[in-house]
Amino acid sequence: MCHVARGVFLSPGNRPGPRVGSSRRGKACGAGMGKKQKKEVEPSPKDAFNSLVIESKNVHTVVLMLDSPEDEVLLKACEAMYRFAEKGDENKMNLLALGAIPRLAKLISHNDKQIHMYATMAFGVMATNSEVRKSMRQLNFLPSIIACLAPDDDVVVHELATLCLASMSIDFTSKVEIYEKGGMGPLIHLLSSPDPDVQKNSIECISNLVKDYVCRIALNEMNGIFPVLNLLSSEYPVIQHLALQALITISSDAESRKALCQNDGHESLLQVLDTPDLSDLHADTLHVLANCLEETQNVTIIRDSGALEKFLFFVETSSLPEAQKHATNAITRSARNSENRHIFHQEGLEKVLVMLLGINNDAIKVAACEAVSVMSEDEASKEAFRTEEGVAHVVALLTSDNMEMKEAAALALANLTTANSSNASAVFEAEGVELLVKLLTAPGDGIVVNAAATITNLALQEPIRASIQNCGAMTAIVEPLKSSNTLVQSKAALVVASLACDANGRTELRNAGGLEPLVELLHSNNDEVRRNACWAVLVCGKDEPTTAELCKLGALEILQEISLSSSHRNSFSDAAVKRLLDHNAALKYCLTGYLSSNDIITDGFYDPGQLKPGMKILPLEELSNQELNQHRPILLINAKRTEGHQIAGLPIEDKLSDAPSTSSNRLPSSKSYSRDKSSSKGKSRGKKEEEKPAQVKAEEEEKNKPWECPYDVLFDAYLSEITRNILPLPSTRGQIVALATFVSEKMGGPLNKEKLHEFTWELHMADLKFELKSNIIPIGKIQKGIYYHRALLFKALADRIGISCSLVRGDYNRAWNEVKLIDQSSHDTPGLFIPPTAYILDLMYQVGNLMRTDSPDAAHYESYTSCKLTPCKCCKQLSWYLDNFKQNT
Repeated sequence: MCHVARGVFLSPGNRPGPRVGSSRRGKACGAGMGKKQKKEVEPSPKDAFNSLVIESKNVHTVVLMLDSPEDEVLLKACEAMYRFAEKGDENKMNLLALGAIPRLAKLISHNDKQIHMYATMAFGVMATNSEVRKSMRQLNFLPSIIACLAPDDDVVVHELATLCLASMSIDFTSKVEIYEKGGMGPLIHLLSSPDPDVQKNSIECISNLVKDYVCRIALNEMNGIFPVLNLLSSEYPVIQHLALQALITISSDAESRKALCQNDGHESLLQVLDTPDLSDLHADTLHVLANCLEETQNVTIIRDSGALEKFLFFVETSSLPEAQKHATNAITRSARNSENRHIFHQEGLEKVLVMLLGINNDAIKVAACEAVSVMSEDEASKEAFRTEEGVAHVVALLTSDNMEMKEAAALALANLTTANSSNASAVFEAEGVELLVKLLTAPGDGIVVNAAATITNLALQEPIRASIQNCGAMTAIVEPLKSSNTLVQSKAALVVASLACDANGRTELRNAGGLEPLVELLHSNNDEVRRNACWAVLVCGKDEPTTAELCKLGALEILQEISLSSSHRNSFSDAAVKRLLDHNAALKYCLTGYLSSNDIITDGFYDPGQLKPGMKILPLEELSNQELNQHRPILLINAKRTEGHQIAGLPIEDKLSDAPSTSSNRLPSSKSYSRDKSSSKGKSRGKKEEEKPAQVKAEEEEKNKPWECPYDVLFDAYLSEITRNILPLPSTRGQIVALATFVSEKMGGPLNKEKLHEFTWELHMADLKFELKSNIIPIGKIQKGIYYHRALLFKALADRIGISCSLVRGDYNRAWNEVKLIDQSSHDTPGLFIPPTAYILDLMYQVGNLMRTDSPDAAHYESYTSCKLTPCKCCKQLSWYLDNFKQNT
């Protein structure tokens, strides 16, 4: 007698229930079980071949028997193939090498049911081997296997046929072929089979098939979701697990999720959660629920049925940490939808999450922080978290050694404090500021990003901002500014922008070396990084020391390039350029040729002339170290004394008592200074030789002394004189005229247009440069000045005594001052407000004359090009130089 063994055995594990897969006998295994009767043997015909009984122990021989035309031989060969292949993969590979696969494929659709059954069984067992499956895919056998799923076929055939399909469905090409050959419908039908092995193989095959989108749609259209849900009540864990895996994949599709909830799938899932013995399935069950909760319509259905309340209660009271973690993750994914967040808030989710933050399990705390982050996008939830003291719980997690928890907690705080001053105060009260500042130097980029975002939110409140600065945030932010991560760079720049609004913050950043990496971020190709860096530079440029350092690092040139680029330009680049120029009058005048009445000339201002495109303005210290050249002299404004200062380019050893009075308007020349020094050397040569080591030491100390801006004693005297004589004048007009006269007198007096070419101011400038051995000339040293000298001196003096005026640079050494005055007629009419009139002040010819800016006289005074078409005596000097230049060339 031959016995047909079952191919797959299932056991419900520790759960009570029947065992699946007990051995069955095949229908063709023998005759009846009664006693056989002897029959007389009739002699065979002479032309008939006597039967031959062969016992073969060679598998090759049995494979050849698969080609026999005799059904009995085929049956025994197929049975032998099945039993041989069932023993292991090595036997399956031997059968593959001997060519058994195509022979068996033909026998699957054999008319004899026994041959058909054993061929199918052998084929199903062999399909579990990956190498055999590769060979099978080359054969068109799937229609024959799918035909074996017919309801009238034997259950053993169903079992092995579904096993074959389950194995073949692992490969994508076979998935498509199974679906196209109509295999989905029979498989769905077999989910309700009374045989658990058939159920297991069918759900395994469907679980593989629904990974393809087309198959998922087909399953929903064939109403296959309900049979899958019914398998959750199976006695066998493997069937339940496979059903949940299929549901996880099915629920990734919106339409399938809708059908799942409409079939009360959430009720079946909650039954699994309510069963403690099924704790090993809770994680997958929650995954399916999580997918269902992504649809607002499904959330509403689940809430209306009361299942959502049960779900949250399970999350709060479960004793299974893994299940709680997965449930919290499900909430996080669902809460990304604003309508779902509102529903969760109504169900009191915030209280549940705060409770989870206190559980002694890092994974649950991380999941709860992530849920808090998402829920915090709803303003009502932010308030609820603070009411439930959730902010303090999250702050406490910042002290954890778990890097993932720190990152999640910092993210939660960043979202909780966004546009919520009350939560920001709660973080401050929970002593979270210092912890957040420390996280700026943490190793993980995610931690730094979230901590920086939170600090930016907190810094909006001035008391908290001061506390952040006291914790050394500006020093800590330097390293994030140097990061290669664009997100870290962006958030770090925002921290600088939020803290640099205070002078102490800017000073700390400057001293910590943070300006250089900040300027480097202006080169970034990332739009957000570049935008935030421009914002930070805009905020930093509020004081002259920081502005000077930024300009020294090339920030202004980079910002100008950004402003000129259509792709890189942003809302802060132009404002940052303006801010840097507003706090550096010298640079602004070089670049724009204009200083408004709001641009005050202070000590240390210098004018190297109009800056050519592509050139960079050098600091005054570097300009002072240059050798004498033939270029335009650099004009200096400085009335500030410092210890060990220099007077107008000379050492301080020349005492102020040696300086001439302001009436002579001269400083001692370098030659007289040298003669006096030589005579003193002759008288005390012996002493100096004895004191030579001390002199060398003094020279070294002088060399190592930091550079200081030369003090202009004459300009300082000018300030004293105008403060005493001009400032007390009662009217602004009178002050302007008096100051114009004062400037003209110090610069050589009024000039005659006819004899302007005889006014040798260039020679005077050359003498001063040679006398001072420097390209820098203090404004007080100039006795012969023209347009741009006088306009600069007038602006510098007017700013000191409160006269509002602007300075405009023209072409060909032209410059002028614009002032605004209210006409006297408007003063005589009470209640009449007339805008002031703009005038250009004459400092050259009719000194003190005020010309309306729209008048021809003003146009002649401003520019050579404005009057070149008419005979113009005021341009005679320039015309003479141009003519001589042409003749010489």
